[in-house]
This record gives sequence, C-alpha cells and structure tokens, in this order.
Amino acid sequence: MGSNATSGLKLAAGIFLTLALITTVVVIFISSQDAAKEGQTQFSNIQTQLSQTRFNIYENTTLSGSQVMNAVRQFNNEDQFGVYVQTGKNGVTYYGSTFNQTTGVIDGTAKNTNLVPALDEANNNFINPSGKFKSSIVRDANNAVRGIVFTQTK
Repeated sequence: MGSNATSGLKLAAGIFLTLALITTVVVIFISSQDAAKEGQTQFSNIQTQLSQTRFNIYENTTLSGSQVMNAVRQFNNEDQFGVYVQTGKNGVTYYGSTFNQTTGVIDGTAKNTNLVPALDEANNNFINPSGKFKSSIVRDANNAVRGIVFTQTK
C-alpha cells in the first residue's frame, strides 16, 4: 500500500509540474506576443518617419531654382504625388499629379511629365536656376505628403 501512495504522490507531483510548466509557457508566449505587437507598431512609426524625412528640406524653406528643378525631376513620376510651381512670370504648373493645396487630395489620374516649359526661358513656366523659391509641403488627411508647392519670390 505504501508503494501505491508513493506512486500516486509522484504522479500528482508530475501532473502538477507539467501544468505549472504549460502555464509558464503560455504566459511567456502571451507576453512575447504583446511585446512583438508593440515592437511592430514602433517599427511602423519609425518607417513612416523615415519615409517622410526626404521632404523635410521642402518644409517652409527658401530654395534656388536649380533645387526646385531637381525636385521636379525627382518627384515628377511618383504615384499620388505632385509638384506645384509658380514662377515670377505668373506661370503656374503642376508637375506629376495635380493636388488640392488645402486638403492634399490628388485630383484625377492625369500626370504632367512634360518638363520642356520649365527649361524654356521664353516660357512663363520657366524655372530660373538662380531664382529664389519659397517651398512648403502639402499633406492629406492621413498626414501623408502629397505635394510640394514652390512659389518664386521677388
């Protein structure tokens, strides 16, 4: 009878330890899952910030016409993005996508990829390489950059 009691106690202790181990593993798994979700959220935020940093130089700054022309060339073919340029000759042109300067909403799917007027000195849309342009960025309701506005200063 003594050996049966010992065997029963060993079996009960084994079951108790097994349940304790399973419980510990489940708790660790749930904790690590929460930590992984938090890490994924933070990584997503960092990724968003990094993707937006390329526009920081266009946030309320004054740039030369050659820098404006470089921006037009760089962003001209991007999807859901446009560059608006107002020259000193009262020429106004959207390069890439047309966008609402207040809401950042892209207007339609047509894109202007023609850079010839920006390079033609006789054209009102000529971007003077030595001219000075005030720049600003336009964001949509999701805080995504949808366009850059360049206005030539006198």
